Amino acid sequence: MNRGLHENKEEIVFDFFKQLFKKDEPLSEIDVQTTPLSNEQVKSIEKEVNIHTPPQLLVGSAQSVGMQRDHNEDTLYTLNAMFADGRNDTPFGIFIVADGMGGHQNGEVASSVAARTMAEFLINHLYSKVLGTKSGGQIESLHEIMEEGVREAQDAVLKNAPGGGTTLTAALVMGERVTIAHVGDSRAYFIHPDGRMRAITKDHSLVRRLIELGQINEEEAAVHPQRNVLYRALGQLEPFRPEVNTHLLPHPGYLMLCSDGLWGVVGDTEIFRIVTKNPDPSNACQQLVAAANAAGGPDNISAILVQYLE
Repeated sequence: MNRGLHENKEEIVFDFFKQLFKKDEPLSEIDVQTTPLSNEQVKSIEKEVNIHTPPQLLVGSAQSVGMQRDHNEDTLYTLNAMFADGRNDTPFGIFIVADGMGGHQNGEVASSVAARTMAEFLINHLYSKVLGTKSGGQIESLHEIMEEGVREAQDAVLKNAPGGGTTLTAALVMGERVTIAHVGDSRAYFIHPDGRMRAITKDHSLVRRLIELGQINEEEAAVHPQRNVLYRALGQLEPFRPEVNTHLLPHPGYLMLCSDGLWGVVGDTEIFRIVTKNPDPSNACQQLVAAANAAGGPDNISAILVQYLE
């Protein structure tokens, strides 16, 4: 390899990250809240921590049509990559879950088109610049890139699946940070080994809004006849802005993306048990899907599990 080209490439990558993160919005407040741990919990976590050089992502995924549907309208997408030169060691990842709606054909097309469009947009606007040898122009912030990607996905759904719609939960991992763009009621969670499991996205659904207004409680929401009605989704004609937030990845811990075919059927306690008892994220995802099917599998099920190893 030409040494001059190699050195130039390193400088481009270094400058790229300086511009990207200097302009990025601050981390969401949810990540500066802490929960005291007992001495036993601290010791347990310390035993699980290993040093990985370079830092990397361990990824698993699983999907099922469920037990009561005759076709699949979910789409998931995972891309796991690494750039490590001993100076800027950075894992990258794009992870997407989309849950289609609007009939047999339109739901399938909407989720597939949305996930493909979002993934292609992120690859073209981030990965090619990170790994390329030409800098070319000003670099947008991650929040701007994610919002623009969702707009592209929205346009693609309107064009290719008229009358259909889809949720879209997309996570962009760069190093130990994750930026999430979210529309609908698929979810992103952080799962911590000390017992904490928390949704880091907000459902854009009617029942969630009713809960926020204090008109119903969680138990009533679970059986509400309109629990699947969304007030924000790709494919709707009303203008909207996606929810976009940046967080620090838990380590040790996991990022999980899933459709409501999982979180709406399997409780948090069981999800936590399965994830933390399976060191392999792929096996954990398969068991999560199996648990949803064992509970009746009323909907399509998609799950992605990401572990940041440092």
